[in-house]
Amino acid sequence: MSAPHVRPATASDIPAITRIYAHAVRHGTASFEFDPPDEAEMTRRQRALLDAGYPYLVAEIDGAIMGYAYVGPYRTRSAYRYTVENSIYIAPDAQRRGVGCALLDRLITECEARGYRLMIAVIGDSGQTPSIELHRAAGFKLVGTFEAVGYKFDRWLDSVLMQRPLGKGPSTPP
Repeated sequence: MSAPHVRPATASDIPAITRIYAHAVRHGTASFEFDPPDEAEMTRRQRALLDAGYPYLVAEIDGAIMGYAYVGPYRTRSAYRYTVENSIYIAPDAQRRGVGCALLDRLITECEARGYRLMIAVIGDSGQTPSIELHRAAGFKLVGTFEAVGYKFDRWLDSVLMQRPLGKGPSTPP
């Protein structure tokens, strides 16, 4: 088994990205969506982030896309412009194979190169232990939990909030 190869995502990756996300929507709590978006919507979402200059990555193993990750704005008001929120989705058969770690490490590097100062992870459900531990291992700290903010699969779900400074973090002005 090869190590994950991380590269910038392209429009040709949308079918694989759409499949990975559809599985997460239908079977998991990482996303609070109920209906998986189609390829046209996933293309629109990807294009909006890329056009705004945010990194959007895929991870391949032996030529097959096994996960993807991106950042977007944490909030839209100007004061938040140095803070990004990450999203990472891994194919079910690629979990625990280093894909998430490879994607998150590269996202951090890409965001630091772009001058961002803080990365936020909003993790869907406090039962998402692998995601929480992935972020903790990458230097994120737990800053809080919104309890029972979503309802999916006939149960209430929390949102776990974690953050990690990027580059010089908040120690100096941008």
